[in-house]
Amino acid sequence: MINLMDYKDRKEIMNLLAECMYPDNNRVIQEYERYKNDKSRILLGRMENHELVGLIGIIYQTDYEIELKHIAIKSNNRRKGLGKKLIMEFMEENLIRRMEAETDKNAVNFYRKIGFNITSLGEKYPGVERFKCTLNKE
Repeated sequence: MINLMDYKDRKEIMNLLAECMYPDNNRVIQEYERYKNDKSRILLGRMENHELVGLIGIIYQTDYEIELKHIAIKSNNRRKGLGKKLIMEFMEENLIRRMEAETDKNAVNFYRKIGFNITSLGEKYPGVERFKCTLNKE
């Protein structure tokens, strides 16, 4: 994985980041700037054949506990295990014991399939159920 703050094509990063959040251009820019300026955050990407195919955005809670804030895989690279690989590789390389993520109904099965414990947070926004996803490593 590469640190996307060193990646030259900012537009490519923004397009991929927009795929995993409400794609309001101002919000995407704000999130990118948070990764750039907040030392507790890191935005990493996966390159394949000289192309950015996926990213994960992490917020450190402690040295060994993190929040997975963003995960996105380019549409033509989905359903190949890349999302799981990004998560597991990051956790193993950084000795992460606990990862938490929050998601909606559309993505909750992705987390469930790779071993996260799922808890409903109820309707966090009108008509939108949210889920807390937790993965503990021994």
